[in-house]
This record gives sequence, structure tokens and C-alpha cells, in this order.
Amino acid sequence: MADLSQNSSHPLPEAKGPRLAWLKTPWTVSLLILCAVLLLDPGNFQAVIIFAAKALAHTGRYILFAVLLLAYLKATGAETMVARAFVGREVRMIFLAAVFGGLAPFCSCEVIPFIAGLLALGAPLSAVMAFWLASPLIDPPTLLITAGALGWDFAIGKAVIAVALGLFGGFFVKTLMGQGAFADPLKQAPSCSSCCSSGPKLDDKPQWKFWQDPERRLKFRSEFVSNGLFLLKWLALAYVLEAILVHYVPADLIAGLVGGDGVVPIVLAALVGMPAYLNSYVAPPLLAGLMEQGMSAGAAMSFMVAGAVSSIPAMAAVWSLVKPKVFATYLGLGVSGAIVSGVLFQLI
Repeated sequence: MADLSQNSSHPLPEAKGPRLAWLKTPWTVSLLILCAVLLLDPGNFQAVIIFAAKALAHTGRYILFAVLLLAYLKATGAETMVARAFVGREVRMIFLAAVFGGLAPFCSCEVIPFIAGLLALGAPLSAVMAFWLASPLIDPPTLLITAGALGWDFAIGKAVIAVALGLFGGFFVKTLMGQGAFADPLKQAPSCSSCCSSGPKLDDKPQWKFWQDPERRLKFRSEFVSNGLFLLKWLALAYVLEAILVHYVPADLIAGLVGGDGVVPIVLAALVGMPAYLNSYVAPPLLAGLMEQGMSAGAAMSFMVAGAVSSIPAMAAVWSLVKPKVFATYLGLGVSGAIVSGVLFQLI
């Protein structure tokens, strides 16, 4: 493509993009929502601001600990421990993959090349599926943020569900593989943007004292700043939206849709949550607001599980990597697992 900065009298037209990129950020959405409240309902503006600020301050200590933990895991190279879980007997691999799926410090982008690398290394699809189902549901930052927004009972329940869903999916796929299914799961070699990590390397060793290495110290600082800003901007938006829900959405409307103790609200929550793009940092505060308005605990859990496993971005990533039968299995396990998880959590 031609370099417009050198062949035109108008300086750097493409630089307009970076200058306007802030318009597409969660900060802008939060600001626009607050401006709308100020213009349309100035009497409630202060109440909305105070509600969102108090909620964000309450979660602040969880954010700080989560960011420090995630930066430490990245700087030490702890993801190599996850890769080693996929070596050995298949049953052992499934168990370890389900557990490590809840500990892996990967963003949604990084999971795709990691999964592709595992399959290329010869890891069985059963163990990979266990990891794939468990990983989006919980990780250390998500656990802490869920605890801050919804309480430790909900956070621990979600962590248990993540491991249980991973185990169920892994052994379900193992059974199908025993009947000759999924012999060649990959559709094609995945492409990856610069934000993604490369595939796993089994011979790498974590360096727990990362501060002794200048490059790892730089990695720690970079991860701390980037993850801190990422969490802050999304949680600020989440708490602004929660304030709007609490102040403007009638409680009886929420209760009528996803309230009550029956199975129907749980199924409905899973079907609504499935295509929703609410990452694991935004969902807990929003669900806290919905539960205050009458949403049942089972429906909230079903919504969160379905949204994490089967959101449109997640489905698009899986579709680009594996063949249709594997995709359909992943989707079916995610949605059915969300419904069963919601029912069980409601009973408990």
C-alpha cells in the first residue's frame, strides 16, 4: 500500500486513526453513558456516580492483587507448567488440563495458538478440550474479581464448575475418540496477531526469581501496566452499567425474565449469555446488579458460564481452528454445561 504521508500534501491521514482510536474504548462508552444521565436525568447523576465509584473502590484491592499475580506469572514464564500437563497418560492429562485450565494466565487471544501448539505436539483432543472448556471460565484475576462483585461462594462455585466442565468435556471427547471420532481435529494452521503467544515449549523452565533478569523485569512492568489499565477500563464500564441497571431497569422486569427457582430462567439465561460478549471482568459486576433486581443465582451462573465458553468471539476463534464436528461438540458442551451448572448451583 502506498505511503500517503510521503505522496500527499495532507500530512499523515492514517494518523487520524490513532487520534480517534480512543472513541472506541470503554472509557468513551462510560463517559457517554454518564453524559446521557447528566443531560436526561441530572437529579440521579450524583447517585449513579457514587454507586459506580464505591463499587469500583470495593473491587480495587482485588484488581491490584490480580494484576500483580498475573504480571508475576507472565514474567516467570509459568505457562510452561501448563504445557507439561499434556504429557503422559491420557486420563492423567485430562485431569491436569482441567485443573490447569483454571490457572493458566492466558488472554482469549493467546489460548488459540496455545491449543494449536498442543495439538501439533500430539496432545490428545480429549485433554485439549478439557483445558479449552475450563480456561475461559476462571483464572486468578477472574476469581478475585468475581469474589469482589458476587462473593466467595459464587467465585468458588464458578471455579469448581470450570474444573468439572473441563473434566466432563475431556472424558466425553475421550469416549467419542474411542469410537473413531475426531481423528484429525485441526482445520488449518492458525494465524495469530502480534498480541498472541507462540505455541507451548515443553523444555522451558519458569524463572521464579524473575527480578534477576532485566528482560523479565521489563516484562513484569509491561504486564502490570497493560493488565492494570485493561481491568480498570472494563470494570469502570461494568460498574457504570451496573449503576444504570440498578437505577433505571425495573426490578419486576428482571425478576419476570430470569427470576425464580425454576429451570426455565436458567435455560433462558444460558441462551442469552451464549452470544453475549461480556468478558470475565465485566460480567460479575453486571450480574451483581441483575441479582439485586431479582435474577436468580442459578440463572446468573448459567449466564456467566455460557458467555465465557460460547460467546461469539470465542466461537469464531474455535471455528477458525478446528473442524465443524469439533466445533459443534465444543458448543454443545459449553451450552449444556452452562445449563447444568446453573441448575446445580441453584440447588446448592
